[in-house]
Amino acid sequence: MRVLNVLLAGSAGLGHQNHQADMYAPGFAAHPGFAVVGAVEADDRFDRPDVDVVSVCVPFEDRVEVVSRALRAGKHVLVDKPMALTSAECERIAAVAAETGLVCMPAYHQRFQPAVRSAREAVAGGKVGLPWNVQADFLVAGGGAVWPLGELLNFAPYATDAIQAITGLAVTEVYAIAGVNFQDAAGPEDLVTLCLTHERGLTSTVVAGRTPAAAGVHGLSLHRYRISGSHGTLLADCTRPAAEVLTAAGARRSWAGPGTVHRMLTELHAAVVAGRPAELGPADGVAALRLVEAARQAIATGQVVPAAAPRA
Repeated sequence: MRVLNVLLAGSAGLGHQNHQADMYAPGFAAHPGFAVVGAVEADDRFDRPDVDVVSVCVPFEDRVEVVSRALRAGKHVLVDKPMALTSAECERIAAVAAETGLVCMPAYHQRFQPAVRSAREAVAGGKVGLPWNVQADFLVAGGGAVWPLGELLNFAPYATDAIQAITGLAVTEVYAIAGVNFQDAAGPEDLVTLCLTHERGLTSTVVAGRTPAAAGVHGLSLHRYRISGSHGTLLADCTRPAAEVLTAAGARRSWAGPGTVHRMLTELHAAVVAGRPAELGPADGVAALRLVEAARQAIATGQVVPAAAPRA
């Protein structure tokens, strides 16, 4: 396997998060297709000849500039999610990626969960007939305080991106409600419900957020997709099958096999080596932020909001 050299750019995160240290750096180190060769901050250069990929976790105020600079230096990019804080900023990144022809992957790694992949294959193979509805739950028990910018931006896009991966159908209309149900009443929303209309009349409902800690649960407490079609219903439960691992720190569920970050990096590696677009790319980062912006408008107005159409 060809080994790609990785430069870690930044370790910023909001609240308690540090995805560079907790997910990407360990993921690259454990993957046989990558080797970490250094770490830099936002204001460093990326023209090192020994670097193939830059993993970007710089602050949001520097995100567009740093990703653009890495791409224009000829480096492929993995960028922490969300790719940026607005769809306009995401579109600027997407434009540079298109200009350079390099891989730029926003890290919505949950679409690489094995149950999501199996559901995608089943739907594509006609196992449920024509899909007409998806119900999704993405709930995290405990795990720290609510993300400072709210779980609509933090957790909900994992589920909406997975639905996009399963069905291949873009969102056309958005209705949403959100509130503080479990955490600090003065903080951002910790629970959101999205009612979405997709192309071809498909509908989906997403419940996403952070609940109080639950005994015996570490991290995701509920992560599932129920896909209803003209000829059947499929339940993809992403927490099963799993082994229960007991440690001094508590209990956690663990898959036997590669995790979602490892699978995402495998797709990144395959796209770079083959010189092809990655399955997960800038357009998905743009779609995620357009949906979030439409949901915010729906929450503020109490109305169904059209999803922004892709720009020509």
